[in-house]
Amino acid sequence: MWILGFAILDPVDFLALQSIRKSLHDLPGSNFLASWDFTSDPCNFAGVYCESDRVVALNLGDPRAGSPGLTGRIDSAIGKLSALVELSIVPGRIYGSLPVSISQLKGLRFLAISRNFISGNIPATLGQLRSLKTLDLSYNQLTGGIPRSIETLPELTNVILCHNHLSGTIPPFCSHVLTRLDLKHNALSGSLTPNSLPASLQSLSLSWNQLTGPVDKLLSRLNKLNYLDLSLNRFTGPIPGRLFSFTITNLQLERNLFSGPVQPAYQVTIPTVDLSHNILSGHISPMFSTVQNLYLNNNQFTGKVPASFVDRLLSASIRILYLQHNYLTGIEINPTAEIPLRSSICLQYNCMVPPVQTACPLKAGKEKTRPSSQCNKRKG
Repeated sequence: MWILGFAILDPVDFLALQSIRKSLHDLPGSNFLASWDFTSDPCNFAGVYCESDRVVALNLGDPRAGSPGLTGRIDSAIGKLSALVELSIVPGRIYGSLPVSISQLKGLRFLAISRNFISGNIPATLGQLRSLKTLDLSYNQLTGGIPRSIETLPELTNVILCHNHLSGTIPPFCSHVLTRLDLKHNALSGSLTPNSLPASLQSLSLSWNQLTGPVDKLLSRLNKLNYLDLSLNRFTGPIPGRLFSFTITNLQLERNLFSGPVQPAYQVTIPTVDLSHNILSGHISPMFSTVQNLYLNNNQFTGKVPASFVDRLLSASIRILYLQHNYLTGIEINPTAEIPLRSSICLQYNCMVPPVQTACPLKAGKEKTRPSSQCNKRKG
């Protein structure tokens, strides 16, 4: 409806905004809702964006960093804003469950309600949002499983559900445009099949869960990855050498049960590689000498440290080289060699006396060498 050249908001949207307003409050220090005066045009309210006479985007809360945010509940009237394309709520103290009525927003493409106190289950009816591209419910108190209905959403590009209390298994995702999947810091369990995640993934974070089983065949398929964090799980089996040829900037596989040798086919150009606290064995590949920050500590590696590591360490090309708590038998380095100040190497608790004395992390302990009885069993 138009009066004197101005659009009058659709009555259904007007009433929905009133209900939403009644269930929300500014936290101390926030003044976000002060502009929500229903004697004026709601399309001029903070965070309300209209096209013609419909609300198409709702961004609740002051988006500036450090602002206090809002408290209260999300009213079910949110589902009446049937033209809504974008819904976001800034960090604050929104509590209660996610209204099932959100599933009525058939055109919704962006749903982001992170760093609040949303609890309960993720509604399975979110699978009706066929246009959804981004789902971000991170840093809340959500429980239950990840609904299998979400896996079929064809347009999903970002799924961010980290830092909740989600349990159960990770459903297979069918979206061929999914680029980011972040499920870290939950209580997810079970294993991943070789085809459970799409090859379109660029960022995958599953750390701090209880996931098990091998992932070598799955990882070999995900050749578009530029970030991978599977740390602090119970993954088993080998780490595929192919993985190290991907254009990854940060590779975090520490604190799992990965085993066997690690054999990259080419020089590794990933800046940071953390394979510590696994059951990896065999000789350390010289292909790792091009890594800037390399964590291979607390494994079962044997043999001598390749000479290429020493060259790159002394030229300060390697910043961190942690090899402590393995079964290594030697490293060819002059005891009087000066380790550059910006480089750090730790060799203690191996089957050798460290030829250079450098500062190790406190967690490495005080023992310099491994007992010979352990070393005699694992000569490599």
